[in-house]
Amino acid sequence: QVQLAESGGGLVQPGTSLKLSCEASGGAFSRSTMSWFRQATGKQREFVAGLFRTGYNPYYSAAVKGRFAINRDNAKNTLTLEMNNLTPEDTATYFCAADHRLILSSLRNPDAYDYWGQGTQVTVSS
Repeated sequence: QVQLAESGGGLVQPGTSLKLSCEASGGAFSRSTMSWFRQATGKQREFVAGLFRTGYNPYYSAAVKGRFAINRDNAKNTLTLEMNNLTPEDTATYFCAADHRLILSSLRNPDAYDYWGQGTQVTVSS
């Protein structure tokens, strides 16, 4: 079993930055594909960014590419998401997700992930 715990959410103004963290325990973090998803009120959960176990070649949704950066530290079992130039459309609960057997074609599909954190709320408002 893998346990995931997100932190770093909060209320911020448009145009500012925020950094989310996800700490993993109980499993082989270094062998897991790790991703961030988000879910706004009344909307489906959507892919934000993902990294395979090597940590190279991050993948991003079109909505966040160029503004967000995903990184992982396999030595610390930590996944981060640096979010810049935030807009009200980024308001959502952000979830960390992990899976040991994910392939590229399933990276953006939330149903493909076995492990999820509880989420951390990000609100962007003036």
